[in-house]
Amino acid sequence: MTSSRQRITPAELANANQVIGGIVSAFSRKVVGQNQLRETLLVALLTGGHVLLESVPGLAKTTAAEALAASLGGSFRRIQCTPDLLPSDIIGTQIYDAQQNQFLTKLGPVHANFVLLDEVNRSSAKTQSAMLEAMQERQTTIGGERHELPKPFLVMATQNPIEQEGTYVLAEAQLDRFMLKDVLDYPTPAEEAEILRRIDAGVFEEDSEPVASLSEINELQRLAKRIYVDPAITEYVVSLTYVTRHVEQYLEPELARLVEVGASPRASINLIAGARAAALLQGRDHVIPEDVRRLGHRILRHRTLLSYEAEATGVTPERVVDAIFASVRTP
Repeated sequence: MTSSRQRITPAELANANQVIGGIVSAFSRKVVGQNQLRETLLVALLTGGHVLLESVPGLAKTTAAEALAASLGGSFRRIQCTPDLLPSDIIGTQIYDAQQNQFLTKLGPVHANFVLLDEVNRSSAKTQSAMLEAMQERQTTIGGERHELPKPFLVMATQNPIEQEGTYVLAEAQLDRFMLKDVLDYPTPAEEAEILRRIDAGVFEEDSEPVASLSEINELQRLAKRIYVDPAITEYVVSLTYVTRHVEQYLEPELARLVEVGASPRASINLIAGARAAALLQGRDHVIPEDVRRLGHRILRHRTLLSYEAEATGVTPERVVDAIFASVRTP
């Protein structure tokens, strides 16, 4: 399957490194630390996937999304989810124009290159479904008319883990549509001090100039698909996903009984696609096992579903994912 792909030339790789380096520099000027978040967003951008971010408020999720959009000159929209948010508030609606005696289509905020869906679990199941349909189909339907979403198109949905009152938990099938789920942590004291210094210097108030174009991102997406994946890496990924579905055969009984549902084939697809993007971000034209491992938590933590007993006993999805990786021989 991978042998028929045209190999990437050194010139193409050098150009990709230059574009990616410019985006990283622009992003890092506005966002202090959060290197994993930066990698998560870039992997999603290069693969056309979407990201679910979980953290307490104030950890630069909105700033990161705005910084990425500004570095590429792309359109950015932020949607604050509330229980009374309607699907039409996201995808758009038709408005009757009495002067023209006809209905006019008004596109919703989802029609942007970068969409931040803030506190997605506060919107109703119907609204969540409408948004996830747009993410999957890359289009919306308003009044029977289809409207293509722009390219590139990246959705960053956020969840606040400490406030669950008045929320609607995303269903497992909906979670599976997010390529990556990242859990953000507080900055280190040094990073927090740097944030304060940049605030005093007015860095966050400065306008950002694009360092790359949307067409260059579309080209990087095509380039990422040509990253070479050895058959041994493919077998490695398939084995990892297989273990999530048959944990009783590979993990300790105490841990295996806490796993209720394993990962779907989307996990394998996303591990391969994500590893390709990770390799390109590292300046390589081929995937190595470390590319798969570094994305393991982010791709499998929301696809390996644990029982209530696991939550009660403090067993995390990350611990289970680590055990799954330990049970499979690295090529």
